[in-house]
Amino acid sequence: MPSPILVVLKPYNPKWPEMAAEHVAGLQVLGSTLVTVHHIGSTSVPGLGAKPIIDLMPIVTDLDELDRKRPLVEALGYSWHGELGITGRRYCALSNEDGNRIAQLHFFTAESPQIIRHLAFRDYLRTHPKAARAYEHEKRRARDLFPNDSHAYSDEKAAWIERALGEALAWFATREIPKSNTSWPKE
Repeated sequence: MPSPILVVLKPYNPKWPEMAAEHVAGLQVLGSTLVTVHHIGSTSVPGLGAKPIIDLMPIVTDLDELDRKRPLVEALGYSWHGELGITGRRYCALSNEDGNRIAQLHFFTAESPQIIRHLAFRDYLRTHPKAARAYEHEKRRARDLFPNDSHAYSDEKAAWIERALGEALAWFATREIPKSNTSWPKE
């Protein structure tokens, strides 16, 4: 598991979607193995303060094929961490020259149930400003308790996320899917 890092929360940056697009452009080296890429996590929710780390969820045709293309991902500067606790995922992290993490990739195949969890939570926060504000409050509370340990920070806010995720999944299951913005580059 990657080492704990300092928890830094920043106000929403309107450049985060542009930064995500730049990371997505680099992933095109995967060719036909790459199906689509979703910008997920707090940096994908307009107005939400977040750790300034771009989370992307690339969907691939096959994890074995992705594993064979690992050198292409590493050539982009990402550290490869394998499943890292989530079956069927390939997790990669990118840090800047100062050693600060700036992007994370959560690769899954289209069959993964993780996809709906991430999209439901993201879209719920995008369309429910009160929930987004409550999440930001929870993140600040967890950061104040564990400012020097990103793992403890994540553990502290996990119960809140699970409750909100239940609401998000129920909401997501009943909504009409718009014909636009669920995948990159259309977001």
